[in-house]
Amino acid sequence: MKNTFVVISSAGPNRDLSKTTREQPFWDEHAEFIDRLVAEGFILMGGPLVDEGGSLLIFNDEDENEVREKLRNYPCLEGGILKKESIKRWQIFIDARKCSIILVCRKRA
Repeated sequence: MKNTFVVISSAGPNRDLSKTTREQPFWDEHAEFIDRLVAEGFILMGGPLVDEGGSLLIFNDEDENEVREKLRNYPCLEGGILKKESIKRWQIFIDARKCSIILVCRKRA
């Protein structure tokens, strides 16, 4: 059974806070790596924590060990741009995206 996990990373020792996310080293490798996990259905959402230089990723996977395995070769972690802080299993109770779809469907009916 798939679970939802939140992966929170902070700025790593090699993160240049004077540069934007896309200006950091390993940006192209990062984009390729993340795009592959999105295409495979493992990453549902993600993005930078703008004021902190970190990031947040939402994973859909079996267990925490699988998430850790998928992040094992993540270029931004390996290159010290990000530092993984935590992986937490998350139970979603509210999702406005799903509610919006339901409301639109109800209005059309």
